[in-house]
Amino acid sequence: MRAGLAGYAEVLKSPGAFRLLLSAFPGRMAYGMVSLAIYFKVHQETDSIAIAGLAAGANALAGATTAGIRGWIIDRYGMHWPLRTLVPLYAAMLISLGFGQDERTLVVLAAILGFSAPPINLSVRPLWKVTVPEEKLRTAYALDTAAMNSSSVIAPVIATWLSVSYNARIALILCASLMLLGGLLILLTAQVKIWHPEKKEEDTLSLWRVRGIQLLALEGVVMGIGWGMFDIAIPALGTLEGMQNRVGTIFAVMAAFNVVGGLIAGTLSRRVSALKAFRLNYLLWALLSIPLAFTHFDWSLGITVAFLAFLGGAQQVFYWEITEAVRPKGTAVQALAWLWTIEGSAAALAIAAGGFISEHLSPRYCLFITTVALFIGFFIISAGRKALANADRIPTAEEDLRAMEDTSDTTR
Repeated sequence: MRAGLAGYAEVLKSPGAFRLLLSAFPGRMAYGMVSLAIYFKVHQETDSIAIAGLAAGANALAGATTAGIRGWIIDRYGMHWPLRTLVPLYAAMLISLGFGQDERTLVVLAAILGFSAPPINLSVRPLWKVTVPEEKLRTAYALDTAAMNSSSVIAPVIATWLSVSYNARIALILCASLMLLGGLLILLTAQVKIWHPEKKEEDTLSLWRVRGIQLLALEGVVMGIGWGMFDIAIPALGTLEGMQNRVGTIFAVMAAFNVVGGLIAGTLSRRVSALKAFRLNYLLWALLSIPLAFTHFDWSLGITVAFLAFLGGAQQVFYWEITEAVRPKGTAVQALAWLWTIEGSAAALAIAAGGFISEHLSPRYCLFITTVALFIGFFIISAGRKALANADRIPTAEEDLRAMEDTSDTTR
């Protein structure tokens, strides 16, 4: 334990390391707040869960479908002009959304907001390579991931509190201010001035001809639908049960246990194959989600979400290792980016559909779909496990490092 803490201390002593973490935090806070801020803003203006879900879904879909493009732009042109262009545009769209009133206008603005999302995490993660020595990269990535996830704990609570206690417009204006501050701080770091895009190697294999990637893409569609339904069901259930003020708390609990699950899974990566751990964790994940549709917006939902988030955090670690093991050489960035695009697009469509289901039927139907999706995802991975055979072994230290390099949110 002390050795681990000493490693983090050494990273923070590296010139520019603490400033890089601090610079990334405001933008990450903005991203952590924006989804709930959009939901509450549209609901306050239209009094419709369906329209609020449609707006949140449109924002998520626009952000997901352009994930690969953002990564390509940085690899091709660097960080300066994407950040200089998209950060002020994103802030302006947030403020415009905050003052919007017409439901069509709100949905359109939410979609444009997603298209203009600045690549904050995509910009920060590569900068660690010019901040710390190679032998400290893994510790630096872990520290960066912890900092990123900590914003996911705080941001939903702030977004909910401002939206419910005051007005969602204030939450959106705060998002805009944080994004402007974060973008400016990143552009002023010394690392941005010395970082240059890496030269790409020509791919010897087509990404989408790899059966393992095809299988993960199919699983991603199913999981996207399931968790998209979950993401809209939680605020919808809180709204219908008159407990909107607890929505942020539920998402904060989820984010906190997600971090813990990921940290514990990281300690197992050298003891069991990624595929075996992934399948076992998947089955437990699905089984523990069964009570989800029967919970109320009280301790029962909180406990269920905590268990699901813990297993979900672990699942991410194993998923990244599997992706690293099955992808063709030369596709480290695009493999994860395009898989997230598929899953994120499915999730965004599910958010929009889930808003309609929640308003006209019940949010519990959406939560039930989440459970069904988890079981289907488990059976897809189990049935196609031969296509993931390369992941059925203990990863090397070098593979662990490469996998950790790709764990940032590739949509932003």
